[in-house]
Amino acid sequence: MSRAPFGRVLTAMVTPFRADGAVDLELAARLAEHLVSHGSDGLVLCGTTGESPTLSWAEEHELFAAVRDALAGRVPLLAGSGSNCTAEAVEATRQAAALGADGALVVVPYYNKPPQDGLEAHFRAVAQAAPELPVMLYNIPGRTGTSLAPATVARLLDLPNVVSFKAASGSTDEVSALRAACGDRLAIYSGDDALTLPMLAVGAVGVVSVASHVAGERISAMVRAFLDGDLATALHLHEQLLPLCKALFCTTNPIPVKAALELSGWPVGAPRLPLLPADDTVRQRLSETLAALRPT
Repeated sequence: MSRAPFGRVLTAMVTPFRADGAVDLELAARLAEHLVSHGSDGLVLCGTTGESPTLSWAEEHELFAAVRDALAGRVPLLAGSGSNCTAEAVEATRQAAALGADGALVVVPYYNKPPQDGLEAHFRAVAQAAPELPVMLYNIPGRTGTSLAPATVARLLDLPNVVSFKAASGSTDEVSALRAACGDRLAIYSGDDALTLPMLAVGAVGVVSVASHVAGERISAMVRAFLDGDLATALHLHEQLLPLCKALFCTTNPIPVKAALELSGWPVGAPRLPLLPADDTVRQRLSETLAALRPT
């Protein structure tokens, strides 16, 4: 099994909002501590689940600083610093390094659909802007409209701080193609909770998880069972977790996970527009799914 530079189970943390819509820094700090105490080896802030498109850079920096101070170096913290504007991503990545991030999650540029040579130039500029900061490339073509090809990733590995890849294309084939192109030089993380175990089986080293907000210890146990060669236990846990993984993506993330947290006693607030709170049907499904996961 390849090394996992940020740990095996990283939670892509939600951004809590107060009733007035402002970022709730105090609750974010408490939630981060809870996640680390319940199975998370590290946290990713201000990614997709953290609603980065509706956060200002100032809000992102304040959120990162609050969580950083609360955790005091106990686990790696990655900061989402991607943009579809290269100059903006460069500056955000520099700022992440200055704030003390342990890594940067840099998403494929969205909407403008650059070709592969443009993607390579973009990621080179971002990685070289903060050469001391490890970079996790983030491929999620369902949201960005563009997919980062394994051959492009392989070329980027001449940059020493390009170390990992979040695979969120919804296919284990992506992991196999990346392994064929990059071998053990690249640490691949599943970006899809439902595919964590299958992706581990074909060479991923861990997961950037949404479900770990409410099932972190079980996900951690599944990953560690797989690493220990206890495949029967890993499969059993995967089958237990699968209904939750499906429920958390029954509509646009992070709508369901924010509702699941609320149902679990964490009042993290509604998503910001243009996302809406979970409706009654989604909340009922989540309530039933969470109840079925609780020990009897």
